[in-house]
Amino acid sequence: MRKQDSGMGMPLRLTVILSGTLLLAFTYYHINYQNHLTEGGFVGLSLLGKYVLGISPSLSILILDIPVLLIAMIFKGRAFVLNTFISVGAFTVFYSLMERYSGWVINLQDNLPLAALLSGVLTGLGAGMVLRGGGASGGDDILSLLISEWKGIKVGTVFILMDVIVLALSLFYMPLKETLYTVIAVVVAGYVITFTTSLGRPKLSKAPTIQPTLSKPHDGTVM
Repeated sequence: MRKQDSGMGMPLRLTVILSGTLLLAFTYYHINYQNHLTEGGFVGLSLLGKYVLGISPSLSILILDIPVLLIAMIFKGRAFVLNTFISVGAFTVFYSLMERYSGWVINLQDNLPLAALLSGVLTGLGAGMVLRGGGASGGDDILSLLISEWKGIKVGTVFILMDVIVLALSLFYMPLKETLYTVIAVVVAGYVITFTTSLGRPKLSKAPTIQPTLSKPHDGTVM
């Protein structure tokens, strides 16, 4: 795996990805789950599929993720997909460990605005770190990144738009109050992702063109 111009080698890249993934797992369990905030992205779509069609989220997540991963293999390279698998696998491990062994309860039921703010900042920072490390935390993040590069829109903006659409659909099965606070968290996360992924990088003067990585290897690092 070759170094990028940024000088981020493989050990540092993995450290950034795993640190971001750990932060995401912490936030989803201790902030979102414990305070009943809902979910956007592919997780939200899978829950909608369970409610409307009776499809298990474990199956619908695969149905949503696999095509996006195949597209990412073409346009972002095998290393990017490998980094994404590392992030997704690490998230599963981290979240399971917290769910089983963490006795820390962050109860913000009486202060949901603070819960939404914390969720947005920490989720945005975690997802942004994974992207900076050359991977993604899930299929919806990959899709946001690809659309961002295709259209020249900030990745955080795409993240916000996609999640808000999913959350609007989630009103079919989720309470309005928690959904609205989740929208706040998503908007904050989008801005933090944009800040994290663009920090220290020159602004784009025009929309970039996605090129298939068929002629030479590419590790998909966004730094």
